[in-house]
Amino acid sequence: MDKIGHRYAIQYFYLKGLSPAGIKSELDSTIGESAPLYTMIKNWVAQFKRGRTSCEDEHRTGRSYEVTTPKTVKKIHKIILDDHQLKVQELADIVDLSKSAVHRILTENLDMKKLCSRWVPRLLIIDHKQHREDVPMNCLAMFTKNKTEFLRRFITMDETWVHHYS
Repeated sequence: MDKIGHRYAIQYFYLKGLSPAGIKSELDSTIGESAPLYTMIKNWVAQFKRGRTSCEDEHRTGRSYEVTTPKTVKKIHKIILDDHQLKVQELADIVDLSKSAVHRILTENLDMKKLCSRWVPRLLIIDHKQHREDVPMNCLAMFTKNKTEFLRRFITMDETWVHHYS
């Protein structure tokens, strides 16, 4: 049972007229090991006595908990691609997030790790995808700008120099 379920059970037994000790014994006999602590039961009974009717968490002010939005992840990724040597604190200052949130985005969402003062991808998956998106778009822009010059300068493979020594 989750914490919201515990709160509803406490409220039910409170409305039946049980004391916190009675509520604790009822919950222990009913749900056993997952029953809430006595202090939690006492706290919620006190809140219900003061007139609280909701068992849900109240809205809290301040910075929102969820900062790992796709927009934020993409913004951090673009900044890292521009400068791999940024420190986490500098990056946190740029995007106006906490240092721990930026570090979590770098390690969990972007799969990067710090290597010799540079942020590098672990498996290069995100960088490869970004590179595969950027190169064709640049080629298409150059092609639409000047078709003949683009085809004249476009290289399809690298030259290989092979030296033979006797």
